[in-house]
Amino acid sequence: MKKNIFVVGMDSFNLEKLEKVPAAEECVFHSAIDIDEMRNVDKFDVDKLLSLAESRMRAVEGGPAGVITYFDFPAQDMVPILASRMGLPGPSFESVLKCEHKYWSRLEQQKVISKHIPTFSAFDPFAEDIFDSINMPFPFWIKPFRSFRSFLAFEIENRGQFEGIIEEIREGIDFIHKPFMQLLQNQNLPADITQMKESCIAETPLYGRQCTLEGYVYNGKVKVYGVVDSVRDQHFSSFSRYEYPSSLPKWVQKKMMKVCKRFIRSIGLDNSAFNVEFFYDPFHKQVYLLEINTRISQSHADLFEKVHGVSHHQIMLQLALGEKPKSLGNNGKFRYAAKFMLRTFDSGKVVAVPSDEEIALVMNEMPDTIVKVLVNEGQQLAKMELQDSYSYELADIFIGANKRSELVDKYDRVIEMITFSIKKDF
Repeated sequence: MKKNIFVVGMDSFNLEKLEKVPAAEECVFHSAIDIDEMRNVDKFDVDKLLSLAESRMRAVEGGPAGVITYFDFPAQDMVPILASRMGLPGPSFESVLKCEHKYWSRLEQQKVISKHIPTFSAFDPFAEDIFDSINMPFPFWIKPFRSFRSFLAFEIENRGQFEGIIEEIREGIDFIHKPFMQLLQNQNLPADITQMKESCIAETPLYGRQCTLEGYVYNGKVKVYGVVDSVRDQHFSSFSRYEYPSSLPKWVQKKMMKVCKRFIRSIGLDNSAFNVEFFYDPFHKQVYLLEINTRISQSHADLFEKVHGVSHHQIMLQLALGEKPKSLGNNGKFRYAAKFMLRTFDSGKVVAVPSDEEIALVMNEMPDTIVKVLVNEGQQLAKMELQDSYSYELADIFIGANKRSELVDKYDRVIEMITFSIKKDF
């Protein structure tokens, strides 16, 4: 009998990746929560989502064998709770929160890797004299304790800008922070975290080359299996592509791995995938931890598939089944792979998107290239949900190559072949 695996945030793109990995042969996948039930919603009712997911898991003949997600809030927060309720393999909720709660995570990091984190401070965006309480030189970053896709994250360069952005944060902070804190208060967690009046964190900026470590911890043993470069575009605050494998020197990668392992062991995270974002400062030859997530990055799935022949959904699935993950191998069609994020930095109305014929021509000329269009004709970009604070993402384009330089060349060719048209707002 096949094993029932439940997915929080099931979508067709990742389901296709899941069904292709070797471990999927013994599994059947069910939706605990559909992607449409937790995206493009007016509000998050996490208790309702948890009850719905649990009822679906209990209703399936044979019961659940595992629960997984590859998405951020609220899915990532729900998985350890569901795993605990159903007696399934998974990390503790507290260890997950010590990664996902940006301020709590910094407090824990300060105990064991203090030389590898920025200066930080918590603040209440509704308090008086907020600016003076932060007490940081310009520039600095501000962001909510819990967010994703850089939602409400801003780099502050002067006081006037700060005052304007605080108003925007006040208007939007409750969308994620309120349901997040309600979720925390229903769990057995320290009161000094669950009762905080503050909801945002300020941090000094990190500079240098950015990358992400993909790994897992199984029975207390931490393993990093891939390092992906995060390349920013000329706007600097938004990513233009993720590129794999990393071009960083091996000694830098090893230093990041050492810092990563020290922190993960210290918080007791176990039986979980993770991805950790780092900066390498070449001037000081130092590495700094930006943030840690207790899941695979689904943005990297196609990159691993192109290079290794199997995506890291395989690792996530084996962990959910309580099994030690196997090596991804080296059976991919390409030596290098990238995910390009086609963006616009101007608000407006989408007038035209690539046709099926255009995308088919791309795939015919460059086999295994994927063009994933993220907007619809007639859509107002300003109404897109949870974009980063600086841009609107129009499409994801996944490309493989046998020379690193070919990745950008192929991307440029794709852009020539597809049509996006935006009527800018004035």
